[in-house]
Formats: sequence, C-alpha cells, structure tokens
Amino acid sequence: MLTTTNNKYPFFDLLEIVAETDLPFKPYRPLKPVQSGNFVPDFKLYNDYSRWQQFFNGSETHGPVSLRHLLNKPLVIAFYSHHWREQGLTLLKQLNNIHNEIKASGGNLLIVSDERTDELEKKAWEHSFTLNFYHDQEKEVARIFRIFSDDDPVWNRFSGIDVNVPLLATYVIDPSKQVIYNHIDLDFLGTFSARDIVSSVYESALIAGNSKKSA
Repeated sequence: MLTTTNNKYPFFDLLEIVAETDLPFKPYRPLKPVQSGNFVPDFKLYNDYSRWQQFFNGSETHGPVSLRHLLNKPLVIAFYSHHWREQGLTLLKQLNNIHNEIKASGGNLLIVSDERTDELEKKAWEHSFTLNFYHDQEKEVARIFRIFSDDDPVWNRFSGIDVNVPLLATYVIDPSKQVIYNHIDLDFLGTFSARDIVSSVYESALIAGNSKKSA
C-alpha cells in the first residue's frame, strides 16, 4: 500500500505560533571592591535596635549603641555571611582572637552580616565570641564597599555557593572614612594579617590623637 507524506505531520498555521518574549539581557559588571586609599563617604550605620547584635564571651548582651563612639576611632569592618560556612566561621574566629588588641590599639571592631539568624547565637556561644554585629539585610553597606552586586553574583566566582552574598572582606577605615587597610579572601585561605590590621589601627589612632592635640 502506497503512503504519502501529506498526512504524516499535522498542519500548523504560522499564525498560531506565538513568539516567546525575548529574554532580558542582564549586563555583567565585575565587582571592583574598595581598596586602601579610597574614601567611603556614603558609609553610614543606623541605630535601629533590630540591626544590632552584641556578644560578650558567648552571651548575647543588650545595651545602647553609640555610633559616635564607634566611628570616631579607627574601625575594623569585616563582612560575614553564614552561607560561607567554614570560611565564614574561620573569619569570625580570627577576628575574635584580635578584638582585644584592636581595642588596646585605639580602634573598634564591627562585623557586618547579611542577615540575622539563630545560628549566629549558637556559634557565639560555642566559641565564646566577644563581637559586635550589624545586620545589613539590604546589603547597603556591602554595596558601598563594592563587594556585593546583582550584576556579579558570587556563584559566578565560587562553587558551592548558590546564594548571592557579599564577599568575605575585611577593612580598616579611619574617622574621616578613608580606607587604610583591605583584605578580600578570594582563595579561601583566610590569611589576612592580624599584625597589619592592628598596626593600621594603631597608626591611625596615633595620627588622629596628634591631630586633636595640634588643633
């Protein structure tokens, strides 16, 4: 029996085909983190109680936060997210080990976290942290330091991270909001120099103290 190809395939009217909406083009702009020598004039913190979390020797404490006291000294700012897992925990341990030296050298220390979690309380208790956290859920501070962007998510850089979070970065800024030290952990070695951080804080505090005396 002979067959023809006329009825092998269903007939489509081209008018019935609806073109899909073109996928939006998302520009790629690589992160360009703030470096030593740069100023961050837009950097600011808010007094909202919900943004702050303080721990002393592992226990959560509650009390007023004096932004003036915090910002009129050299400030070590470290960016943290629990999504970094062991690398993030290593950062917290390193900072907890030097927080007394930072204070003794005339500075302050602040951890900027991308969200508030119950997990943080457990870690603080387990490792006896004495650290101050500022929760930057909208990534406002991270954007100012250019270590977070929707145009260059971290999953483009690191395998195992499926959430866009700020880079693991540590800065020291002076009271004029100039960056005097920066370290970004791009290789997961967690090897920022504690000596360099403490030295930067001490020198900045010394310069600020001499400026006040000569004023």
